[in-house]
Amino acid sequence: MKKLNTLLTAAGFALAVSLPVHAQVKIGVIASSTGAIPFVGIPQKNAVALLPTKMGDLTVEYVVYDDASDPTQSVQLSKKLLAESKIDALIGPSGSGNAMGVYGFMAEAQTPMLAPVGTSAVVLPMDEKKRWVFKTHPNDDVVSEGLVAAMSKRGVKTVAFIGRADPYGENWYKTFAPMAEKAGIKVVANERYGPKDTTALAQALKMIAAKPDAMMVAGVGADAAMPHAQLVDSGFKGPIFQTHGASSGAFLQIGGKRVEGALIMGPLVVVPDEIPDSAPSKAVTLDLIKGYEKAFGSKPPIFAAGTYDAGLLLSHAIPIAARKGKPGTQEFRSALRDALESTKDLKASQGPISMSAADHSGYDLRGQVMITVKDGKFVRVKD
Repeated sequence: MKKLNTLLTAAGFALAVSLPVHAQVKIGVIASSTGAIPFVGIPQKNAVALLPTKMGDLTVEYVVYDDASDPTQSVQLSKKLLAESKIDALIGPSGSGNAMGVYGFMAEAQTPMLAPVGTSAVVLPMDEKKRWVFKTHPNDDVVSEGLVAAMSKRGVKTVAFIGRADPYGENWYKTFAPMAEKAGIKVVANERYGPKDTTALAQALKMIAAKPDAMMVAGVGADAAMPHAQLVDSGFKGPIFQTHGASSGAFLQIGGKRVEGALIMGPLVVVPDEIPDSAPSKAVTLDLIKGYEKAFGSKPPIFAAGTYDAGLLLSHAIPIAARKGKPGTQEFRSALRDALESTKDLKASQGPISMSAADHSGYDLRGQVMITVKDGKFVRVKD
């Protein structure tokens, strides 16, 4: 794909990226490249450089801001993009909490929002506001289905859960617990930790005291490693499962040897050398990996894939919307929402996407695989 030629200008806490003034479609991007979650926001911002500057017959401008991981700034910047830049769609913001604070304003403006976040709460339960939001990572129930199946296969009958004390962790428990119970796996402990916490020792000891067969951690990047490591340090010897939020280099770096053997349901993009030819999106996944490596000298984290797939969705939907309205108008934005919702079997870096009125994520397990940590690297679980 054609890379962006960007002009960077500093504006206080914000970093704006402006492309040619003759661009016909304007896409806002809010990425937390500073603050508490730069391990999420930086690869998301980087991935913008891989998005197309032309979609159909229309040129595209990306206006990118850094919200410093601050939910208040996320809201302020979304309002700025709507009022001043007159954007036709928004990619972002980073972070589940930030996205939950923004989507209502995007719905009020009737402007599509493509959220590269973990929590399914931005699109479920579907309502009049969330119909304007499209989530560019698999929903929790998809990943949970894979995790529960992996637990059952390993004979797990009891599990202790710990998740972030935020929308990501809360929604994960609401999703995972009933699916586990239905599969005959009893949840014997339910704990939380703060993303900025430096210890979860008390929670780890409570979980171990419940004597589960396995542990389940719902965290993101580096912070997912902290409770995992403390469970290991506290003497737990059984399997520890993680959500796709842990499939990042930050998890490996912070966890070190203590996360060896972690079992993660994650995207094929993190095991590029082990993508089978049968994977329907293999070529697209490899395009992202090669493009990101060439531009930034490293493999893309899962967070880059969320932005990349948002660009693929828009590239598919914008030419369709242009048949019904002119960019910059409400007719166009409404048609764009409808076109995004009608996406069927679009090959994206995290697997095929098929949206519907009830499902604004659209991924399934074809883009996910059970991975583990071996010798400090992610590798596919073969069994």
